Amino acid sequence: MAKYLVIVESPAKEKTISKILGKDFTVKSSFGHIRDLPKSKLSIDIDHNFEPTYVNIAKAKKTISDLKKYSGDSDKIYLATDFDREGEAIAWHLKEALHLPDSKILRITFHEITPEAIKEAVQNPRKLDMALVDSQQARRILDRLVGYKLSPLLWKKIKIGLSAGRVQSAAVMIICDREEEIKNFVPVEYWSIEAELSKKDNAKNIFTASLASKNGIKFEKLSIKTKEESDRILKELNGAKYIINSVESKQRKRSPYAPYTTSTMQQDASRRLGFSASKTMMVAQKLYEGINVGGDSSAGLITYMRTDSLNVAKSVQNETLKFIGEQYGKNFTPENPRFYRTKSKGAQEAHEAIRPTSPYRTPAAIKQYLSSDEFKLYDLIWKRFLASQMSDAVYNTVSADISANNYIFRASGSTLVFDGFLKVYNIDEDEKESKLPELKEGEALDLNQLLPQQHFTEPPPRYNEASLIKTLEEYGIGRPSTYAPTIKTIQDRLYVRLDSKKFFPTNLGIVVNDVLKKHFGNIINVEFTAGIEEKFDEIAEDKIAWQDVLKNFYEPFEKDLKEAEKNLERQKVEAQKSEEVCPNCKKPMVVRDSRRGQFLGCSGYPECKTIIALGKDGKAAPEPEETDMKCDKCGNPLIKKVGFRGKSYLACKNYPECKTTYTIDKDGNKVMKPEPEKTDLKCEKCGSIMLKRQGKRGPFLTCSAFPKCRNLQWITQKKEAAEKPAKTNSSVKPKKSAKQKKKK
Repeated sequence: MAKYLVIVESPAKEKTISKILGKDFTVKSSFGHIRDLPKSKLSIDIDHNFEPTYVNIAKAKKTISDLKKYSGDSDKIYLATDFDREGEAIAWHLKEALHLPDSKILRITFHEITPEAIKEAVQNPRKLDMALVDSQQARRILDRLVGYKLSPLLWKKIKIGLSAGRVQSAAVMIICDREEEIKNFVPVEYWSIEAELSKKDNAKNIFTASLASKNGIKFEKLSIKTKEESDRILKELNGAKYIINSVESKQRKRSPYAPYTTSTMQQDASRRLGFSASKTMMVAQKLYEGINVGGDSSAGLITYMRTDSLNVAKSVQNETLKFIGEQYGKNFTPENPRFYRTKSKGAQEAHEAIRPTSPYRTPAAIKQYLSSDEFKLYDLIWKRFLASQMSDAVYNTVSADISANNYIFRASGSTLVFDGFLKVYNIDEDEKESKLPELKEGEALDLNQLLPQQHFTEPPPRYNEASLIKTLEEYGIGRPSTYAPTIKTIQDRLYVRLDSKKFFPTNLGIVVNDVLKKHFGNIINVEFTAGIEEKFDEIAEDKIAWQDVLKNFYEPFEKDLKEAEKNLERQKVEAQKSEEVCPNCKKPMVVRDSRRGQFLGCSGYPECKTIIALGKDGKAAPEPEETDMKCDKCGNPLIKKVGFRGKSYLACKNYPECKTTYTIDKDGNKVMKPEPEKTDLKCEKCGSIMLKRQGKRGPFLTCSAFPKCRNLQWITQKKEAAEKPAKTNSSVKPKKSAKQKKKK
């Protein structure tokens, strides 16, 4: 038996760290939390200083038993859970649930899972930080009080099954407020005027200049309000001579973006890759925990992905500058190393920014070992970090003021003369080059035409995932670990829906938001939610007692709760009416929300359960249409149908006897889901043939004896796909086959 036990949170970490530490260490996973507040009751003793009652999680029973056995046989126990408050709380719960003596436990933390970082952590352990534990405990208890006290009220007054949360309700409120702004928005007309000009000696070299001022008074965006005002200006410019008053040339430097924090990574992955926040965190977790990229052992490819700090370790910064000089040249390394200051409220400066564990591990070098999603995210993180340490981009800019009677037009252009960090991170393309011809002061120009254009002010845009995360961070609502689950929760509860990547509040969400704002405005608002996060930070810094924070919150909350119970009338969630009529009972159809999007349901529900899919135009999808294409399996005609998300597909007319379906490509042809390929590999669980299939996350192997045997293996390397089974994904536990159970 090894002398030392190391307890981590996930099996993936267990594998990676075990290979790093060697035979003297046994590394075991707790599979996350092993102890929590029970779901069946409040379990908070409000009258006795908010004392919580924790219980061991039922599914962790075997894990706890195994960990007790290993801990009893070990000289020292290293609690190596994540480097944040949640991780600190899990470490404390492990100590309590396993009854570990203080003399045997050591707390270790690390930003990255590399041999150097792990060994350094083991050599420099510390004690459990109870201030961090108390901060997490205060958050957990406060959220339990809000959820378990408000939810029954919502059940009683609105609809059974509803729930409310402190952070989630604030997020819903932000989306509802934006929808109200859009609804009440009144567009304002305004006009702009541009002059299309050219040099007298080169009529082909055309450029545009914008109307800037008159008699020294600057034109603002809304200065020209009507067509009449625009026409008057055009009349005054009739016959004017266009002379260059001044030309100003200068250099402008553009600095790189800071390396990623959790929120900026989620925002960029949403904009650039189309990833949801939860998908981004899932992929980042794998990159952090370790992937085999050749050789005998796995290594973490990025640092810890739940962070709001922009710090970078000095040793890594020096290594990165060396790499930049070697790969791109001395000009691409800045004169002084770059340092970034964190702007988010309550940022944990002891953490590091998200970065690759080594700049020398380029995306191209390890692409073959990563799934498509893993490569895309790693490529984004690597480029962003490398660029953050590089030289500025340099532009030559020119601006010219051009007089026409008593009006001034302004033309400007810029040319990139040194790409600097853009050599690596030029994926945003948010700055286009615009060249001007060579212009001289006093030079006369030819007017080709004046271009008046009508505009209208636009309402503020609806939030997408990226902009919602940015807003939550700016307000100080939640922390890095909460953005993804918050967004997922408000969609799962049907308070908001995501349509064309924009958030819309549902009727249910609007009703719940109105009730909470009216009766619990003291706690369901941006200021309170951000303020309580600051209180949690103060608890973590050991400045205030967690019980005091809960007491100050609960007294006014309890008062609001009693008044709402007494005064709040039963609310009705009105379904949106439609022009459609139920084909079965002839009652009106109404628009309803589901997790998969909106659909039409009969207003006579539950007596009539007719539903109709909605097309992309928001109207009832057309009736299934028979095509001249045939089913490849049974030969029957294929019918064109519309799914819940308004996407067309082909299905066999012989359904449900034949359940064959096809997607439709851009040319209207049927595309069948590829059949699984047989391999020469045998299932290590039951001996059956393994089949190769294609999934959203890449190729994987499944047992041909499914569903009796559920062995699943992700293919992470090309060689492994051809020569041997890929390593089993630790998050998927293969079930025992019927044959194995019988033998047992």
